[in-house]
Amino acid sequence: MSTLFESIKFRDIDIRNRAWVSPMCQYSATDGVPGDWHMVNLGQFATGGAGLVFSEATAVVPEGRISPADTGLYDDEQVTAWRRITDFLRAQGATPGVQLAHAGRKASVNPPWAGDDSVPESSGGWPTVSSTDRAFGELTAPRALSTSEVAALPESFAAAARRADEAGFDVVELHFAHGYLVHQFYSPLANDRTDEYGGDFEGRVRPALEITEAVRAVWPAGKPLFVRISATDWVEGGWTGDDSVRLAGLLAELGVDLVDASSGGVVPGVSIPVGPGFQVPYARRVRQEAGIPTGAVGMITSPEQAEEIVASGSADAVLLARELLRDPHWPLHAADRLRADSLWPKQYERAAR
Repeated sequence: MSTLFESIKFRDIDIRNRAWVSPMCQYSATDGVPGDWHMVNLGQFATGGAGLVFSEATAVVPEGRISPADTGLYDDEQVTAWRRITDFLRAQGATPGVQLAHAGRKASVNPPWAGDDSVPESSGGWPTVSSTDRAFGELTAPRALSTSEVAALPESFAAAARRADEAGFDVVELHFAHGYLVHQFYSPLANDRTDEYGGDFEGRVRPALEITEAVRAVWPAGKPLFVRISATDWVEGGWTGDDSVRLAGLLAELGVDLVDASSGGVVPGVSIPVGPGFQVPYARRVRQEAGIPTGAVGMITSPEQAEEIVASGSADAVLLARELLRDPHWPLHAADRLRADSLWPKQYERAAR
């Protein structure tokens, strides 16, 4: 039996296997509303056999979008558009998930193919906010949020979670990684505050914990809540694996069901030792030391590699990104190679013979 293709249950939600789709930004929405591109892009992963299909980072407020072309869940038109997509994913046997995000000082930028630099207000951009007034690299400097504005962030995430439920999502993942707003608070490299949201570990993680608590309070009890963290900043004096274990334990106490362990992104120009499975050790450590299920990400490409990660107990699931862009039907082929039960849709069965 293949462990990768065993089902896994979180609360009331059964996920058909442990080969999941990592959130991947598409920069193809209009006013935060997903369209046909999102239906086809996410739909292909569902017909391709993935267990859990995450949407891209989806903003909880307009100014939280990475680019003006990002998706959102801050108005009812977006709910209706997402519902069309989640209904299709579920009909194919996949579990629909959404990653809720706020980009902070990394917001209001062009898509990568258009330069990945700040979009001026005259061209549809907006002023950015952060834990600090220091800029990320060459991007436009943000405004530091006031204490009361930070205290209001949990309600923005909670409101988006309510809409996510209305839109038919079965899993919410809070995006606390990759140098976006919440990571800007918990990393000492981007937090120079002197109020209750800065200073020591307890102050810097306060926004993450308050947001998590607010979302868990409104997200249905039978639906799981995941969190993606950057498990290390890869910089001396930054966030560490020890910090991640400590934070993961606190998140578990608040009702988080899985930690998705990624890394980096809070400051530019960092040397990261990229290679096959380079972030898996962080998923393993959080799982073992914090006692919470984890997802592993980062250059996971072959069925055998993915199988070893989950079978060895390094993580409970793997999340693939670029490999699924290269082959949206990767889970179908992986199941065949690992001699698991067939996932091929009836419409495709002739190709599986």
